[in-house]
Amino acid sequence: MPKAPGFWWRYLRGRAPWDTGITPPEIVALADQLPPGRVLDLGCGTGTSLIELGRRGWTGDGVDFVGAAVGRARAKARRAGLKAGTIRFHRGDVTHLPFLTGPYDLVIDVGCFHAVEKDRQPAYVGEVTRLTRPGATYALYTSCPRMFDGALRGFTPEEIERLFAGSWHVQSVTLGTDTSSGFQSGWYVLKRQ
Repeated sequence: MPKAPGFWWRYLRGRAPWDTGITPPEIVALADQLPPGRVLDLGCGTGTSLIELGRRGWTGDGVDFVGAAVGRARAKARRAGLKAGTIRFHRGDVTHLPFLTGPYDLVIDVGCFHAVEKDRQPAYVGEVTRLTRPGATYALYTSCPRMFDGALRGFTPEEIERLFAGSWHVQSVTLGTDTSSGFQSGWYVLKRQ
C-alpha cells in the first residue's frame, strides 16, 4: 500500500482540495458518448465520478488507498440510492489489483496516476491493460510536469504515449490550466488495442 501521509491526513481532516464533489464534465461527456458498461475508477476518492456513472447505468468498481475516502464513497453511494452491487468501492493499491477481474469497458483516473511513484508506473499500466478488453477507453486527467512534495510529478504527452505504448493508442490530448491549482494539466483519452 502506498505511504503518502499527506493524502491520509487531508481526508481525515476533511480538507482534500482535489475532492470537489463535482464530476468533471469531460467524464460526463465521455460517458454520454459510450454505451453503459463496466467502469473502473482508479484513485476514486470519495466516489463522486463513479456514483455519477452509476446513475447513468454504468456498473463497476472504484479503488483508493485511503480508507477514509473509501468509507465516504460507500456512504455517498448508499445515500444516492444506487442498487446494491451497481458500484463497489475498495481500499487498495492501484498498482496491484488482484482482487479485481475484468474486463472493464472504461477506466477513469482523475488525478491519481501522477501521484504513483515512477518505479511503480509500469505496474499501474499493466493493471489497466490486464483489466480492460480490446477497444476499451481510458480517460486520464493528470498534471504536466511540476515539483510536488519534493519530487517531479506529472507527464508530458510524449511520456504518456511512451508509458502506454503497445497496448494503448492516444486518441486525444487536451492541455490546459487547472483552475483550482493554477498548474498546467492534461486530459488524455486512450483506446485499448
